[in-house]
Amino acid sequence: MLKPRDFFDLAGNPFASLFDGIDYVWEALKKLKPYIEANLRGNVADVRRGGSLILKTVVLDNGKVLESGFTIDTTGKKPVVIKNGTILEGASIIFAGASLMDDRIYIGKGTVVEPGALIKGPTIIGDNTEIRQGAYIRGETLVGNDCVVGHATEVKSSVLLGGSKAGHFAYIGDSILGRVNLGAGTKLANLKLVDSQVVLEINGIKYETRLKKFGAILGDGVETGCNSVTSPGTLLSKNVLLYPNCTARGYYPPHKLIKVKQIQEPCDKK
Repeated sequence: MLKPRDFFDLAGNPFASLFDGIDYVWEALKKLKPYIEANLRGNVADVRRGGSLILKTVVLDNGKVLESGFTIDTTGKKPVVIKNGTILEGASIIFAGASLMDDRIYIGKGTVVEPGALIKGPTIIGDNTEIRQGAYIRGETLVGNDCVVGHATEVKSSVLLGGSKAGHFAYIGDSILGRVNLGAGTKLANLKLVDSQVVLEINGIKYETRLKKFGAILGDGVETGCNSVTSPGTLLSKNVLLYPNCTARGYYPPHKLIKVKQIQEPCDKK
């Protein structure tokens, strides 16, 4: 019920080894930083050249940095690089105006980093992913293949396993996302109002996570509506739907439909 396989299909996933040897899915968050440090092979040093703001659009093609001799066709759904009349399959584009704050960043094949995006290391970004204008990746983050980190979306200390879409105005902190879609304005809160670690109570059993910062685990097929919120330590199993403007807290089994905002005790009005 609480193992990684209960939330994600990890077959063939490039980050599958992050979950090796763990009993509870959230334990992967404790391994995240050393995992990134062990697997990171930064490839942006020649793009940055000691700076952070990218002043000229560049292309990464098979490990080489191209600064000229190409055109970029932006008329389709995704920009493509053309050189000598041929599309460079797998070439990545880092547009002028993006910011790469250090060399501890890897950008995969076919990935696009738009103007105004800011990325801090250590971060690994997979293939065919979009880092859109205004995205903020704060480091200690894995972004898998075919993901979207969209406008005004902030990600820190999190894992997007692949096919993870966070297109607009989202906050993703200390969380793990499978193949999900976040509606605009979704917030995965990662810190309790009181100064204490996150404790989960599921089916009458308490689980000490030993995590002070713990956002959410969103299984494959999860969809969140616009302006939805998850409280720290929320687990949405596969194919859970969280309606717009709703708040989720705790553990939800697969195929659950969350429609009503959870009502807590009223605030003290003294």
